[in-house]
This record gives sequence, structure tokens and C-alpha cells, in this order.
Amino acid sequence: MSCGSKARCLLDLLRNPIPLILGAAVVALVVMALNPPSPEWAVLLEGAGALAAPILLARAEFRFRREAERASLAAAMIETEPGPRLVTARDGTRLYVNEAGRRLLGGKGPLQALEESGGGDPRAVAAVERLTISVAGQVADSVELPIGGPDSEPEWLKVSVRPLAPLGAARRPGMLVWSIEDITARRAIEEILRRDREDLTDFFDFAPVGLFTADADGRFQHVNLRLAEWLGESVEALKGRPLIDVLAGPLAPEIEDEGRGEVKFVTTSGNVFQAFISQAIFDDGGAICTRSVVVRDVMAEREWKQALRDSENRFRWLFDDAPVGVVILDLEGTISDCNPAFSDMLGETRGFLVGQPLADRIAREDRGDVANALSKVVMGIATTAQIEVRLGTTNGRTASVFISPTGELDDVTGLVLHFIDSTEQRSLEIQFAQAQKMQAMGQLAGGVAHDFNNLLTAMIGFCDLLLQRHGAGDPSFADIMQVKQNANRAANLVRQLLAFSRRQPLQPRMLDVAEALAELSHLLRRLLGENIAFKLIHGRDIGLVRVDPGQFDQVIINLAVNARDAMPGGGTLTITTGKAGFNEPTQRGVEFIPPGDYVMIEVSDTGTGIAKEDIGRIYEPFFSTKEGGAGTGLGLSTVYGIVRQTDGFILVDSAVGEGATFTIYLPHYEPEVLDGEAHAVKHEPPPSDGEDEEDEEADSDGEDDGEAEKPRTAPVAEKEPSPVIDLSGAGTVLLVEDEDAVRTFAARALRNKGYTVIEAGNGEAAIVAVRGSTKIDLLISDMVMPGMDGTTLARMVRSEWPEIKLILMSGYSDEMTRGELTDLPDVHFMAKPFSLETLALTVKEMLAGTLPRGRPSALPG
Repeated sequence: MSCGSKARCLLDLLRNPIPLILGAAVVALVVMALNPPSPEWAVLLEGAGALAAPILLARAEFRFRREAERASLAAAMIETEPGPRLVTARDGTRLYVNEAGRRLLGGKGPLQALEESGGGDPRAVAAVERLTISVAGQVADSVELPIGGPDSEPEWLKVSVRPLAPLGAARRPGMLVWSIEDITARRAIEEILRRDREDLTDFFDFAPVGLFTADADGRFQHVNLRLAEWLGESVEALKGRPLIDVLAGPLAPEIEDEGRGEVKFVTTSGNVFQAFISQAIFDDGGAICTRSVVVRDVMAEREWKQALRDSENRFRWLFDDAPVGVVILDLEGTISDCNPAFSDMLGETRGFLVGQPLADRIAREDRGDVANALSKVVMGIATTAQIEVRLGTTNGRTASVFISPTGELDDVTGLVLHFIDSTEQRSLEIQFAQAQKMQAMGQLAGGVAHDFNNLLTAMIGFCDLLLQRHGAGDPSFADIMQVKQNANRAANLVRQLLAFSRRQPLQPRMLDVAEALAELSHLLRRLLGENIAFKLIHGRDIGLVRVDPGQFDQVIINLAVNARDAMPGGGTLTITTGKAGFNEPTQRGVEFIPPGDYVMIEVSDTGTGIAKEDIGRIYEPFFSTKEGGAGTGLGLSTVYGIVRQTDGFILVDSAVGEGATFTIYLPHYEPEVLDGEAHAVKHEPPPSDGEDEEDEEADSDGEDDGEAEKPRTAPVAEKEPSPVIDLSGAGTVLLVEDEDAVRTFAARALRNKGYTVIEAGNGEAAIVAVRGSTKIDLLISDMVMPGMDGTTLARMVRSEWPEIKLILMSGYSDEMTRGELTDLPDVHFMAKPFSLETLALTVKEMLAGTLPRGRPSALPG
């Protein structure tokens, strides 16, 4: 090596000493391992290692950060995709899924979720099996499958999966990228276009004239059925044959020169018929071809032109009377023509729209997506495209747009767009989904309430039995009372579930909202505390509403406590009343409000607000975002149930950090329109003292689902004890109850009071017991039982043994079940849960004939 080369190497090492240092460190470590160094060398080698370590760590950290940035960027890109996107491992483990994917799949893998969503539809099963094979073989694939089951109109998804190519040695092989797209609207449009094409094909084949095209050599390319029928041939047999084969002689010179003239055709049977032919020449990708119209039985020029006009009118009919909007665009995006359905959709005339850019008719937010879709079709990247857009109208209409090209695939001359108005469909879908969700939750809540009432009946009843043996001086008395009191509190929660499911009995009265809120304001101020300002703003002459006064108080208190918990640092709660009228059906969010006059009650706060993702769930029972399990999550669900059961509507408007506003619309009533009610009832607000207020605060939830129990009666001064009622009696009682605990309690309670009790676990066993007994004075039966229900049992007993008195009981409300007893006027209903005293007193009065049927028998409170 020359001196110059050595100098350059040394200069390079001085500029970038890291390889030299690292190499020296490695050599030093090897030397130390093979031959322990002297102390001086050990110090030197340790220094080299200490110098190399930070460099290695720095380079590793740089690589880690770079990979983390790449991963974060990839996740952000997938998250912003409009449809479900996810990445899975070879074994199906979900490595990443975006928000749309989480909503569609939940916590399941893609294959499992798709198979379950298919509802057993054979098309869905086959598609999932194909995907399973492709995933196992790491092969890219794409399928279309229906979801929703074979017995209903399905929605369609396009599912694509492809292997994710490794980006480096550190990447694990076998990862798959999934893409899911909703193609329901596209398939609907394709079906419409298919029918349109069939109509056009029918017109082409069965037009009253013959139609054909021929190439430069005079051979048939396309022939309609009419001409083939005239010639006695099939369409397929004519394709490719020379035109001269079906002519009685050569074409006349005027036909070749002017493109029209008379001609004679020969049929397969040898018959000759005359016709008038008109031809037009066109360029088919560089090849000269002709299009021809054949009019049989030589008509005059005027008649021939009329036939062509009729043909054009038929084509125009397909365009003008199409049930969907049809737009013809040039390559500049300008509207060349449009049909009446599209102009009606926009509320403009055809003359105004023609010549205007289509982009001006699309909402600004969607113009970029429309431009991208049009560009893909024009450039041949996609043969068709489908997109959901919002139209640039004041009423916010939406449409599904299907885009297809005109001309040849490699020479697009324009575009045809089909617009299907999806505004009402999407609105109905949202309303239907909301109604289905709330109905399912109501059924679930009602069922849970029914089962809980059975459990609470047993709990409260056995507490009453224990209290008969453990008096006030007994050490166990306090413990038993605690169990009973908490069971009563559980019964209050069950009543809230029944309120949400709209199965709670109401006693509606005409009520002056302004007066009711004014009398309730004192209690509200105490509930809110000193750090929250309270404003009550009344409208003028707002009229009356028909509500249950107690439930009305429940709604306002729940909303007020809910607002209070959303303002821990203080704020302002404002309740505003006024009139509201709707001249036509109006949609507000997911609620569809019928036309009419309403009384509006608006409860607004300046609190923390509700997150957008939580607004759709705030009325769900037990939904809560409050930490630590505070509250039960029944507050707003109770409010919703009461308002809807009163034929009202409740809307919410909120954003994080901007407070929340709940607006209630209740039907407006005039005093004179109600029979027997000429004025509003006197409203008495629920009393409360400090202890009750604390109880309500302890049971309240946050901004999303706060609630307060209905205020209990305040302690009153001691008064003379009520006289002891004799609950004993005599007689034979047949007790029919499928819940063993409830039946055991009720049987023991009645036997303790002197009655003879025959027990039955179902309706069939009860019939056997009645037929085998000499005398039964009273039948007590649950209404909801497996097999024969209580109502059917009561009718059978009444028809065969009319002397037996009947009491029916149920965990549902009296209001719900009373409708089933209209044909049994002397049957008494007893709602669960009930106490021992209520049971014994009801039985005694029923046997004595002193029990009014209209009086409810249930647990007090």
C-alpha cells in the first residue's frame, strides 16, 4: 500500500471511528476470553468496552424508534379506512383491527363473525369455507357473502384477504390483511341495471323492425329476433354469415351510395319478401362496420321515419320514466342530460341542470370521493364504481350512486350515473335499528324484573316469617330488618326496570307543568347544593300535559341529579318550558315525532358533557361510565321509559366540555277536551329531608346515566300505633306457583294463619288437585308458568268450578296483566313482590268478599 493510500485510510478512520472502536472492542473481548490480561490491559479493555456499549445501545434505540414510527403510521392509515380493516396472524389471532372492524366483528375472529352473521345461509357458508381454505393456504382471495339469514332480505359484504408481505427479517411471516366492504347498495343498483339491460334487449329483439350490424366483409355480427324470425333462421345461425346469402340479388347501387333503398330477402323456405333498408357506417376500433334497419313491406319515407321516431320514443321512455335518477356526464364532469327522477331529487328543472358541473350538485364533503370514483372509471382502473353521497340540497338528501362508462372499454366517451335516493331508507334503517334495540332491551329488562320480583317475594316473605319469631328485642331483629329493607330497595330498582320496559302502571292526570316545576324547585335546590346555580324559565300559556305526577317528578329529579354529578366544580342548571309545534312528521336524531302540539321541557347544564360515542347508549339499562360502580345505571333508562310510556319524546344534545341539554316533548292537552277533567290536578311535590337527600345523592350516577330514587316520605312525629289487624282465617287454598321458594313461603304463611294449603307446581297439577279435592275455597296462581299459564288455568277453573274464588299474581305490573283478565271480572290481581301481611290480608278479604277488585295488592312503597 502506498503512503497516499495509507493516509487516506487513516483519515477515513478518524472521520468515522465507530467501526474501528467496535472492532477493537470485539478483538479485546476475544483476547480476554482466551488469555486473561494483566491488570493494565484489563483496564484498557474495560475502557474499550465501556466506549462501545453506548454506541451499540444508541444504534439499537434508533432502529427501535424507526420501527415504532413505521408501526404507528401503518396503524393510523388502517384506522382512517372507511370500512372494516384488520390484520391477523396465521392462526387467526387478531393483531390489529380498526374502529369499523371492531363494531362489525366485536371481539370475534373474522371467520367466526362472518359465519355467525350469515345465519346459516348456504351462500354465506360456502363463502366462509372458501375464505378458510384461502387463509390456510396463504392465498389472496375475495368473496361476496350475505349476512342476516336466508329467511330475510340479506345485506351483502365483500370480504378480501391477502398475505402481508414481510418488510424485513424481523417481521413474522403468515400475517393476513382483511378488508370488508358493504356492497348491498351496489348489488341493488346492479340488479336495476340488469333489468334495464333486459328491457333494452327485449326492445332490440322484439322491435317491429329488423335490426342488424355487419362487418366490412358484409357478414352479420348482430341480428335481432325480429329479422331472424322473418328469415326463418336462428340468431346464432345468422351470425357470421354473409348478408348476400339471405338476399334475392345484389344490393342496389343507391343503397351503397345513399345508405337506403329497397331490397329483397329470401327465407329458408324459399319465400321472398321486399323490405326497405337504411344503413349507417361506423368505425369499430379501426374496422368499418354498418348498422342497418330493415322495414318489411316497403313503407313510404314518411312512415319509415315515423317508425324510427317511435323507436326513439321507446328508448326515451326507458330513460324518462326510470324510477331512479339517471345522469349522463361528459368527460369534463358536466351534465349532458338527466331524467326527471334526478331533477326531482334535487328540486331543480332539467333545463337548469344540463350544462352544470355535477360537482355543484354534490355536498362539499363528498366531492373528492366522487371525483376519485369518476376518475377510476374513466381511466379504466375500475369498470364500475358505487359510492354513497350527500346531495347539495337544503334537506340533506343522500343517494347511492352507481357509475358506469359509455363507449368502448379502451375508449370511454362519457359516463352514466344512476342515483338511488336512500334518504328515507337510511332514516328508516336508523329508526328500525333503534326501535329494535330499545324493544329488545325493554323485553330483557321486563323479563329480568319479573324474575327478580319472584326472588324478592321469597326474600321479603321469609324475612316476615323470621320477624314473627324474632321480635324487636331479639338480637337478630336488626339483621332481619336490614335484609328486608335492602330487599325493598331492590324492589325499587325493579320498578325502574319496569318503567324502562314500559310495563310500570301509570296513573296519568292533567298537570300544569309550570306549577309542578315551581313546587318541585325547592327540593331541586337542595339536591343541587350551594355551588350550583338553578334557573327556572317558564314560557307563557304552555297548556297542560297528561302524565303521572309522581313519574313526572321522577323524570325531573333524575335529570337534575344527573346534571349535578356532571358539574363537580359547580355550574348552572337551567330548566326551560315552552310550546312546540310540528306541522309535519319530523325526525330528530333517531326519534320520529308525529305532527301536533307539544309542551317542551328543556333541562340543560354546564357540565362535562357526553362523549359522542356514548350518546347512543345513554338510555341502555346499567350503562355507566362512572368509576367505582357508583349508581346503578338506571337513571336515564327510567327517564326514557317513563317519557315514551307517556307518548312523549326525549332528545339529547351534548358534546364533551360543552354541557348537555335534554329536551322532553309531551303531547299538549286543552282542559275541555278531556272528559270529566276541567282543570289540572293539584301537584304535591315529594317531601324530602336531609337523610333522604343523602340517599338520593348516594344512588345517583354521572352525566351518562345518573338517577335518583323516588324520594321517600319524610319522618313524621310519633303517633298512636295502629290497631293490630287479625290476619287469621280458615278455608282451603290451592296455591299454584312454579317458583319453589315463593310457593314455600306463601304456603307456610297461610298455614300459620290457619288455612289449609294445597300446593301445585304448575297448571296441570292444579287441575288434578281441584278434581281430586272435595272443596277448595280459593285458588291463588302465578300468571307466568311453563305449560299452562295462570290465565288459562283461571278460565278453566271458572268454567267448571264457578264457586272457587280466584287470585292471580305476577312479577309483571298490574297494568300489563289486567288486559288479560277482562273476561274474568271477579278475579283479583296481586303484584309481586308482596309481604306476608299483604298476602294474608288479601286472602282473608277475598274469602270474606270484602276485597275491592280495583285495589292493588303489592309491597308498599
